[in-house]
Amino acid sequence: MLELGVNIDHVATLREARQTFEPDPIWAAVEAHLGGADGITVHLREDRRHIQDADVERLRTHTQIKLNLEMAPTEELLEFALDVTPEMVMFVPEGRNEVTTEGGLDIVSQEKNLKKMVKKLLQKGIMVSVFVDANKEQIRAAENIGSQVCEIHTGPYAHVFYSQGRDKSSIEVQSELEKIKNAGEEIRKLGMRFNAGHALNYFNVQHVAAIEGLRELHIGHAIISRSVFVGMREAVKEMKRLLREAER
Repeated sequence: MLELGVNIDHVATLREARQTFEPDPIWAAVEAHLGGADGITVHLREDRRHIQDADVERLRTHTQIKLNLEMAPTEELLEFALDVTPEMVMFVPEGRNEVTTEGGLDIVSQEKNLKKMVKKLLQKGIMVSVFVDANKEQIRAAENIGSQVCEIHTGPYAHVFYSQGRDKSSIEVQSELEKIKNAGEEIRKLGMRFNAGHALNYFNVQHVAAIEGLRELHIGHAIISRSVFVGMREAVKEMKRLLREAER
């Protein structure tokens, strides 16, 4: 059954806009759990623009579902992850000036260093994932460094879907879906778990969710945006309902 990991970064974004204590990301995580989330995802950025170290530590203590910690592959963040021990760490690229993650991690160019980091995490019993573009060279490099999970960047699909008037039958949209499907087949062939995420929302998610072999989707901005109007619990329920429909 396809699982849903809810990214709560933007609850912290709202809090940090006023440098105050509300809204509390931990409360959001509990509400997401009650709405049916299978996991909670947070991105601890190097500049700490939203999620803070204390948030991750509190989530590790207070949430009852798995915690996925997204982070850049730096020594500082590695030591933090080894101390907090989330269920999963996902290595992502990071740019200080980007609004959100702009592409997949280039594993090929830093394979040696990543392999050492993955080994340390695995020794601590932490599952390791990497966020990559739908590129077979990067997927094979992910397997080489010992990653157990590959998450495919669905941003290109989401942007094309929107630009093509939400028309799944358009050649451009079908091409992007085919890339994700082929990437998933390569990931599974190499014995890794096939996850996906980025820029997915209530209008485009089902076409990705229907891809065979997909294990988990990570979705944040769309759910947090929806929760402004219907509440976090209901926003997660609605997304889970779409995933169940897509699997039929």
